[in-house]
Amino acid sequence: MIKLTLKDGSIREIESAASAADIIKGIGAGLYKAACCVKINGEVKDLRTVIDSDCEFEVMTFDSIEGKKTFWHTASHILAQAVKRLYPDTKLAIGPAIDDGFYYDFDTEHTFTTEDLEALEKEMKKIAKENLKIERFELPRAEALELMKDEPYKVELINDLPEDATISFYKQGDFVDLCAGPHVNYTSKVKAYKLLSATGAYWRGNEKNKMLQRIYGTAFLNKADLEAHLEQ
Repeated sequence: MIKLTLKDGSIREIESAASAADIIKGIGAGLYKAACCVKINGEVKDLRTVIDSDCEFEVMTFDSIEGKKTFWHTASHILAQAVKRLYPDTKLAIGPAIDDGFYYDFDTEHTFTTEDLEALEKEMKKIAKENLKIERFELPRAEALELMKDEPYKVELINDLPEDATISFYKQGDFVDLCAGPHVNYTSKVKAYKLLSATGAYWRGNEKNKMLQRIYGTAFLNKADLEAHLEQ
C-alpha cells in the first residue's frame, strides 16, 4: 500500500502506483474538476505525475498561487498556439505565468493591433473548445534540438541547459513547446480569456538583443470571474 498524507493530516491509502489525477478523482469529482496541479512533498507537480511511494499529497486549485500559476502558464501556451495558427511564420520565445496572468514573447514581422488581439482571443476560445489533451514528454538533447530546429529561441534555451538537464516538452494537438511545466490536463479547463496589450520586449531583457513583441493576458475558469477581475 502507498500512503498519502493529505493537507489536513489524514492518511489516504492506494493499492498501487497511480497518477495524481486518478487519485484526486477517487477523493471526489468536484475536487478533480477544481484541481490545477498538486504538491508532492512540497514540490509543485502536474496532475499527470505518477505517485509510486509514500508522500505528502496536496491538491492545488485555482484559489492557490500554485494553481493560478499552472493555469496561467497553460493559457500562455494556448496563446502561442493561437498565434502560430494565425501567423505561422512567427518564432516563439518564452511565455511564463506572472502575478496576475501571463505573457508570451514573439518574433514576427507582423505588428499586433487591438483587432489582432481580439482575433487571437477568439482562436484561444476555439482551442479551449477543442478540448485538446496536454501531454508531457522528454527527449535527449540531440532529438530536442532537432525537434526545435525551426525555433531559434528554443534552440538557444536548450543549448543553455546543463548537460544533465531533463529536456521536457508539452504537446496539445499539433502544437509543441519546450517547457518544464506544470500544466493542466486539457485546454478546455481554461475557458475565459482577455488579451490586455501588446508591447515591445528585448529577448532576455537585453537591449543588445532583438526586440520582440510581448502579448500580455489573463484567464479565468469562467467569464464571470474574468469580468470581476477586469472591473477591479
